[in-house]
Amino acid sequence: MNIRPMIRKASGESQPFSVEKLKESLKRSGANTNTINDIAIEIENWIVNEIKKQAAKDSEKGIIHEKPSEFYAIPSRTIYKKAFSLLNRKTVSSAARYKLKDALMEMGPTGHPFEFFTGEVYKALGYATQVSITLNGKCVTHEVDVIATKDKHQRYIECKYYQSTGKNANVQVPLYIHSRVEDIIHMKKTDPQFNDFTFSGGIVTNTRFTSDAEAYGKCCGLHLLSWDYPKGNGLKDIIDREKIYPITSLSSLTKAQKATLMERGVVICRQVSQNEAELNALNLTKNRRRKVLEELHDLISNGYK
Repeated sequence: MNIRPMIRKASGESQPFSVEKLKESLKRSGANTNTINDIAIEIENWIVNEIKKQAAKDSEKGIIHEKPSEFYAIPSRTIYKKAFSLLNRKTVSSAARYKLKDALMEMGPTGHPFEFFTGEVYKALGYATQVSITLNGKCVTHEVDVIATKDKHQRYIECKYYQSTGKNANVQVPLYIHSRVEDIIHMKKTDPQFNDFTFSGGIVTNTRFTSDAEAYGKCCGLHLLSWDYPKGNGLKDIIDREKIYPITSLSSLTKAQKATLMERGVVICRQVSQNEAELNALNLTKNRRRKVLEELHDLISNGYK
């Protein structure tokens, strides 16, 4: 039987498995060349064997598929989990960087930690930030997730947090946010202390915007920031560049322990590295505390390569 490694995307579409794409994603995690090559070979062989196994089971039942590679294509999510597991055995910090998108998804379910995370993102970009503030508009009051101020410019930012990669922010989001921001700006312009200020609105999401949402944001002057938008300067790029990894990146902490830290406002790894006393709330053993700090140091000091 001629087996070609195939994967099935979340959309249901099947396509050939790309070793190069896998290697590129592993490279971004900071893993070394030998580790990347070893994992890529193991994953490719595993996919072929999985397809063969499933085809053999059906064959015993008298079921034969004309294109077994496509019919038995392995879900891309399953391949990701397999690659993460292999990487985690070899280098914990690289595994933490590899799971960055998932780490953002783990900041729920309320979305409040993502608001504080967005505040940290803008701090890293040189802004003074305030999180969860109520402001008066011309017509009504508004709850603003993040206010970012720099060089006499103030931006009012709405955070759209989703727990599924398949959920994107559509055009209705910027349409709604634009009207709220305009109401706030109209009021701010009447305040003497902001006489020489300029203003704008922004939206940050942990997933993506639809093309219509991006087009509307660009047209009306809203600053949009998503996982990979703007190209080359999306969330993943800023996190990489500024080393502001979410606390949920850490594999040395349980979900409950991460939740405890986020409830205390600790949303990025740097906050713990700068104040190790934040870990006191977790009542960790000496050995576990040491492992956490080692992973933190490795993650922040190395970053992506």
